[in-house]
Amino acid sequence: MERIMRFFENDRFAKHSGIEVLEVSEGKAKAKMEIGEKHLNGLGLVHGGAIFTLADLAFAVASNSHGTVALAINVSIAYLKATTKGTLFAEAEEVSRNPKLATYAVRVTNEDDELIALFQGTVYRKKDKI
Repeated sequence: MERIMRFFENDRFAKHSGIEVLEVSEGKAKAKMEIGEKHLNGLGLVHGGAIFTLADLAFAVASNSHGTVALAINVSIAYLKATTKGTLFAEAEEVSRNPKLATYAVRVTNEDDELIALFQGTVYRKKDKI
């Protein structure tokens, strides 16, 4: 799993967004993002794109944790609670996997474990090694 962690250290957009991968195991990943000014929209709320980016990175790490390239082919997100500050966490978990496709559920919560968003994604699994 160390190799996967190192691989995702090269994700420049996640780095720019201030996202840190905390944990990775087969089919699972956890990441965090400390909310700053750059994450806020015009209303002073965390921008949906920032929340999506956090969930998407956890999804990417979990889906690639098996050591072969997995690329998103479909995702959706539901925003359940607005937030303005603190730290957000995304926990991705594999729901199903076969040689070609895999589906993941990602829960985005705040530091009080309140549910902020639910993300679901499907990947196409390639044979290429990471």
